[in-house]
This record gives sequence, C-alpha cells and structure tokens, in this order.
Amino acid sequence: MSGNRPSSRALLMWALTAVLLASGCSSGRSEGPGGAGEPSSGAVRRGEAAAPSSGSALWVDPDSAAARQVEEYEAAGRAEDAKLLRRISERPAAIWPSGEDPAGDVARAVRGAAGEDRTVVLVAYNIPHRDCGQYSAGGAADGDAYRRWLDAFAGAVGDARAVVVLEPDAVPHLVDGCTAGAYAQERYRLLSEAVDRLKRQPHTKVYLDAGNPAWLKDPGKLVEPLRRAGIGRADGFALNVANFQTDEVVRAFGRELSGLLGGTRFVVDTSRNGAGPLPGGGEEAWCNPPGRALGTPPTLRTGDRLVDAYLWVKRPGESDGTCRGGPAAGTWWPEYALGLARRAVSRP
Repeated sequence: MSGNRPSSRALLMWALTAVLLASGCSSGRSEGPGGAGEPSSGAVRRGEAAAPSSGSALWVDPDSAAARQVEEYEAAGRAEDAKLLRRISERPAAIWPSGEDPAGDVARAVRGAAGEDRTVVLVAYNIPHRDCGQYSAGGAADGDAYRRWLDAFAGAVGDARAVVVLEPDAVPHLVDGCTAGAYAQERYRLLSEAVDRLKRQPHTKVYLDAGNPAWLKDPGKLVEPLRRAGIGRADGFALNVANFQTDEVVRAFGRELSGLLGGTRFVVDTSRNGAGPLPGGGEEAWCNPPGRALGTPPTLRTGDRLVDAYLWVKRPGESDGTCRGGPAAGTWWPEYALGLARRAVSRP
C-alpha cells in the first residue's frame, strides 16, 4: 500500500471498552500516505518496547511470521535475537486477509481470539484500483467482486469482537487525486456499502482510514470525502497506517479532524513510529526507511478521550515494497524487524 466516544468522558471511555471486550501517485504514504486485564497505569509511552501480551484485550497471533522467526532463532542458538523479536511476536498486530478469499484468514483469527476471549484486529484492504498502481497495486477486479469479498470477510467475522480498519489509503487517494476521477463515485459507494455491511456484525468496530498528517496536511480536505464514504455510520477513522508520524503529531491532527467531524473518535497505528519519520523526508520516505523503531504497544488504554486505541495495524517487520533492498510488499523481512525491535525504548 502507499502509505492509513459519572462524566461524559468517563461514560464514553467505559462504552468503548465494554463493546470491545463484549462484543500512491507519489505513494500516499510517501508525503503522506481498557480492556480488562490491561495495565492500569494510563497511557503507555511512545516507543515503549513490547512486553508479553498476557494482559492484552487484543488477540496475539501465535503463528505469525515473527513468532515463527523467534522459534528459528532459538533453534539456531540466536537467543538475543529471539529475545528482541518477542517485542513483536508477543504483541497483537492486525490480520490482513487474503485478497482472493478472506474467509479462511478471518475465521482462523476469529477462532483464536474467541478461544482466549479477546478482540481481533483486522484490515479490509482489497478496494478496486488500490494504491494507484504502486507497490501494493491490485485489489478486487471490480465493484461486484469487491462486494462478494467484503461479504465473505464480514460473514467470517460473525458475532466475534472485532476492530476493522477499512481500506487504508482509499479515501486519501481520492483527496490527493491519485485515484482516477472515473473511479471516484464507485469508490465512495463501495466504501459506504462496506461500512454498512461490516456494521451488520453485532460486535464489530469500523474505522475508515484517513491517511496521516504528513500526507494530507489540511484535515479539512478529508471531511467531505469521509462523510461520503460513510464515516457517520462507522465508529471513527484511522490514522498513520503503515506510516511513521509520532503519536503527538498524529493526535493533534486527529483532534482537529475529529472536531470538524463533530467529535468522531479515532485509532492510531503506532507499529513503527517509535523514532518518528525519516529525517529529511524525501521521496519514498515511507518505504522501508532505515533507523525506525517500534512504537507504543497496542492498547485500549490511551489516556485520550478521542483515541479509542493504539494499534499495530501495519505488521512490524513486513516490507513496504521493493525499495531499499526490501522484498515484495507484505513479505516478512527479519532483518528489518530486528532493527525495529532493537531500537525500541525498553520498559524501566
């Protein structure tokens, strides 16, 4: 991809936790793209290293590429590397289901999460003409194919507790003009329909992707596009998916956009923003930039009334694309993963 509600405040925070627990062109990312048992110490710090997730309300995939890599390192006697990668393997990260048939991937994650009484985080990423022909080009063949794919995705979620980040880059690429005008009306319609279809599942939260502050610097430009895409019927928007903007910068942008949307809440991808964006920026600063670090571990306890969660939407250690010597987009890259983990700030 190019790269992603007794005070009223207390009631809003309780409601979120209860539901979650009970229930481009020049790539967009380049210049832009409480749950029970969690720590009770308030918001975690940006860049804090990942520790075992035994208290997390979010599901950790025990068969992730990171988990398998830890096993390989242990078998090879690379104990220190295995220890570092546990900062990734033992934290919840989103599942990105197959663009062919999502049901199998979703069903496996749902079963795992249900067995541990946790919430699964999923990404729906298969909109037609996605990524404007860049590193993650592709998506469903047409609108009808997308509807079938999304229906299979939602059906596999069933009545599980799920958070879905809907179509990273899809709205921002409409705003920056990367998505051809001929496809705009269909995309708005598909996104709006996707929100409605996913919200038919009783315990599913849906967040429409709204890019990141370095991509679309004026949040006002996102307001009408998000409304047309169904934000009014979603649970909020997602920011910083697969990008590196700091928590502070993203929260400030999110608060401004939220105000323009009447108080809409949002989630933040903190998977790789522990060291912030690549200094100096430049073309493809979003694509496998060196020197980055894991960010705030996933949590529902954000300490911010507008931020529903910090999530690892982009799976740390998976390549952004074939830039800087990386493998194809979405492919596990252990050397990059080790770098992210090694540079993460440790817990005291």
